[in-house]
Amino acid sequence: MDKRIRLGIIGIGNMGTGHARSLLDGKCPDLELTAVADINPERLAWAREHLPEGVARFDDAMAMLDSERIDACLVSVPHYDHPKYAIECMKRGLHVMVEKPAGVYTKQVRQMNEEAERHPEVVFGVMFNQRTNCVYRKMRELVQSGEYGRLRRANWIITNWYRPQAYYDSGDWRATWAGEGGGVLLNQCPHQLDLWQWICGMPRSVHSHMRFGQWHDIEVEDDVTAYMEYEGGATGVFVTSTGDAHGTNRFEVQLDRARIIVENDSLSLLEFEVSEPEFARTNTIPFATMPAHEVKVETDGQNPQHVGVLNAWAGAILRGEPMVAEGREGINGLMLSNAMHLSAFLGRKVELPIDEELYCEELMKRVATSRRKAGGKAVFADTRGSYFGTGR
Repeated sequence: MDKRIRLGIIGIGNMGTGHARSLLDGKCPDLELTAVADINPERLAWAREHLPEGVARFDDAMAMLDSERIDACLVSVPHYDHPKYAIECMKRGLHVMVEKPAGVYTKQVRQMNEEAERHPEVVFGVMFNQRTNCVYRKMRELVQSGEYGRLRRANWIITNWYRPQAYYDSGDWRATWAGEGGGVLLNQCPHQLDLWQWICGMPRSVHSHMRFGQWHDIEVEDDVTAYMEYEGGATGVFVTSTGDAHGTNRFEVQLDRARIIVENDSLSLLEFEVSEPEFARTNTIPFATMPAHEVKVETDGQNPQHVGVLNAWAGAILRGEPMVAEGREGINGLMLSNAMHLSAFLGRKVELPIDEELYCEELMKRVATSRRKAGGKAVFADTRGSYFGTGR
């Protein structure tokens, strides 16, 4: 392809609108917005008023995919429908980028990944824009390099997701099992769960404790504490909530020869003079402190976020350049999310990979009694899509 990529967007709610504006503002020079689809008349009216006349508008996503007006598609719809539309794009040979999370449960995401394997010509990406943040890229480089030894412990307290009740009242799909498939883990934390596994790898087990509607009038989780165990003995704790009025975002990783912290969008590295196992073996002073010193860490300072993901995806389509996140990787963070939910549902530790059939059974029990009486529509959407003009 030696020209600009003609892009269609399914769902022009909050996120889809933001992506459309980035294209119209010229921030993605390889992409040209040529079509949008939404079944919400208000969003189509917005498109008529704010998008150029040449951008086609559809009230049926499938009609847009079959219109021959687009080469690639960005899927920005409620969570359950991400795999559905990605698969439809792949079947038509359309490159596809899905918003986070990759889906609601790993079984459907696995089906999406299997479809991607059948279409190697399709460039498939997922919108993990936090991977573009220089502090997390550098953190991953330090951890994965092996220079500082084994992972020993990881702790992330990510409670600066405060949401008032008005947020949840803004749409009947929000914070419902039928509408979103979960709460803070599915809506706010997919980026952090992706970064966790991207930097630290996947644990072997998860034991979580959740509060459902602890701080809000909702049916899904708004308070989570999860404990993870790794092969080799490392452990991790992940804490999140939408109920802390002034929360914290601190990610700390302890290695044999270093402690790394990301907080307030800055990275600090405390480098030990020797590895802890060696110090423990050779030191003779009962209350000795490990000798260590702060190291100034250089990064490239870049943090292009959503625009960076889109531009890398376009570069992969046009020139074979690397993407920020391959679409198939979306299943990893979702596996962590599903494991945390399943552990809370069952009241016990669960091993990874989880029993995907059991998770679906437990989730659908909750969908069946969800406040949003969708009759399964959110899970088994018809060809027009369900209610994809909402966004996050």
